[in-house]
Amino acid sequence: MPSADFNILITEPIPEKAITHLKKFGKLTIADKGTYNTPESLIDDIPDYDALLCMLSTPVNEEVLKAGKRLKIVANFAVGYDNIDIKTARTLDIHVANTPDVLTEACGDFAMGLLLAVSRKFKQAEAYLRNGNFKGWEPLGFLGMELRGRTLGIIGMGRIGQAFAHRARAFGMNIAYHNRNRVTENIENDLQATYFDDHRVLAEQCDVLSLNCPLTPKTHHLLNSKLLNTLPSHAIVINISRGAVIDEEALAEALHNNIIAGAGLDVFENEPEVHPRLLTAPNCLILPHIASATHKTREAIGMLAVEAISSVLSGTPSSQITNLITQ
Repeated sequence: MPSADFNILITEPIPEKAITHLKKFGKLTIADKGTYNTPESLIDDIPDYDALLCMLSTPVNEEVLKAGKRLKIVANFAVGYDNIDIKTARTLDIHVANTPDVLTEACGDFAMGLLLAVSRKFKQAEAYLRNGNFKGWEPLGFLGMELRGRTLGIIGMGRIGQAFAHRARAFGMNIAYHNRNRVTENIENDLQATYFDDHRVLAEQCDVLSLNCPLTPKTHHLLNSKLLNTLPSHAIVINISRGAVIDEEALAEALHNNIIAGAGLDVFENEPEVHPRLLTAPNCLILPHIASATHKTREAIGMLAVEAISSVLSGTPSSQITNLITQ
């Protein structure tokens, strides 16, 4: 049964529905955004808590976990969990949970919107109008790339990659992909997708390259200067996965030197900092990590994290909770 003695730390404000539910399981501390963006700040406070609901920006490293003497679960308000030392958590018998699947559709919509905005130069056209330069329709104004018949190359064909592919197919795009493991024949047939076992060969073939892979040692700076130079000069890069899968210096140089035609980015390697050369890069749409930012999705993320926390604190068998990573 829930105990009022449980202390739960939420590292920044989350949807009210999740907060209301968690109050049934103990005393909540809801910190201001940015309070726990360093291990040191967490190490000082975590010994008092039984559960931690945190963000990707919260570094839950070995020292933090060892300091959490009462800690039973860490629930990430995200699909990813590369901010958490999973190995140490498992050793200390601390559960770790993420929030898979609930943000798939929102992210698929967002990726498609990002591609449309970059390929049709929405950002530049709006600035042109707002600056008072619009004097009427122009036959050569802001010519972009039509998507029908173009090839979308996806690196990382998980749930979100597939959601993006479905939307791109509706726009008449061809789908090519690279993944750690080839997806099923049914999925390939549904998406009419072509598999490439080498992401470098894939890059040569695509008009749009979307990064939808997890951040691992192998994918760190996967998109570097060498890979950028294999892309066609009219190519567009889309990234809503993790910032560090791109070498941002190399991408900025490629944009400034017209090696590729554009980029749409929602994530950055050193968030909230953005590489200064990306800030001035032509046809580069940069957004503040909002791919999952719909009311429905953010509430669902919160409730999935809450479900994991409440199950562990109330002693529900962990096998019943599908989003627990360590059990």
